[in-house]
Amino acid sequence: MSVTVLLELKFKPESVAAGRDLMRRTLETTRAFEGNLQTDVWVDEADEAHWIIYEVWATVESDEAYRAFRAGEGKVVELPPLLAAPPVKTRYLTSDV
Repeated sequence: MSVTVLLELKFKPESVAAGRDLMRRTLETTRAFEGNLQTDVWVDEADEAHWIIYEVWATVESDEAYRAFRAGEGKVVELPPLLAAPPVKTRYLTSDV
């Protein structure tokens, strides 16, 4: 069963351009990762520094494998200095409702 992940990012206003460049490169790897079905970036129309990364994964296991990759060899060390607040990740399971 697929899962949806929302990753909320709040960039420092002066870091939006650098964040855009970094995330463009970073999300190439995310989109190519096994089990990734979709990855989109939503930018708040009232605040260009506020983003939601919308991801759909084939299974919970594929999402967990990706998170393990990002915590290890695929860690994006350039991201934290660009952020005004820590990222917030929420994972949603598809319901049969």
